[in-house]
Amino acid sequence: MTPRTATAIGFSAVLLWSLLALFTVATDPVPPFQLNAICFAIGGVAGLIWVANSGNLGQLRRVSWRVYAFGTLGLFGYHAFYFSALRLAPPAEAGLIAYLWPLLIVLFSGLLPGERLRAGHVAGALAGFAGAALIVAAGLTRVSAGALPGYGLALLCALTWSGYSVLSRRLGATPTAAVAVFCLATSALSLAAHLAFETTAWPQGLQGWAALIGLGLGPVGLAFYAWDVGVKRGDIQLLGTASYAAPLLSTLLLILAGMAEPRREILVAAVLITAGAVLAARSGRTRRRRS
Repeated sequence: MTPRTATAIGFSAVLLWSLLALFTVATDPVPPFQLNAICFAIGGVAGLIWVANSGNLGQLRRVSWRVYAFGTLGLFGYHAFYFSALRLAPPAEAGLIAYLWPLLIVLFSGLLPGERLRAGHVAGALAGFAGAALIVAAGLTRVSAGALPGYGLALLCALTWSGYSVLSRRLGATPTAAVAVFCLATSALSLAAHLAFETTAWPQGLQGWAALIGLGLGPVGLAFYAWDVGVKRGDIQLLGTASYAAPLLSTLLLILAGMAEPRREILVAAVLITAGAVLAARSGRTRRRRS
């Protein structure tokens, strides 16, 4: 598999994650840990079926328990923070704060062995950050005291996922099949937390159940397998910057569904986010030509 193909596969995860906020809002009033448990059970079982059909079950026995612990904590932590943030704060604004992780990935990736943070990556990341910040700023002017914990959890989301993604690069020899175990272990941890701290609630109506299943199959399922391929074999800096498409798409979907208020700054944000991705892409191509 070429780095370009791996990067394209990784970006498909970004497109799936643009549905995360929409589906999460639609599953209300399911509490965060219960939502985690159900969605990761769906994603994990689907992954095991894929691993079994591809004849790679034997690979799972060769993966260190430390790798399994790392992957499980990354998935569990991010989504526990994310689902809680969207229950405690307005979903569009909380989701956009959580999407600061692309900027952090681009910057943190420069610390990896064999990677170099170039001026184009920094300029692209800053342009994308400006676009995301423009959307967030309008929401923050209307913050109520009750929403502040949600925004804090959203920021923890960004730190958790960027750290997980960059450190995953150091685990390049770990097969993508291991993600199925990450998902199932995350589901088990979430179920324990749900039984200890939450009251069980279920989605309302057909739309709520469809959103729950969609989360498990897409943004909390297939997306992680695709992202694992991208960050291990593709251009991680380009992926980090191109991921700025996710907050814009996520916000547009919430607006179209009537779950968020349309705002004029979205058009300006779109230009900044797209410009950031182009700058990073050009920098990546220049690096490869020189190599």
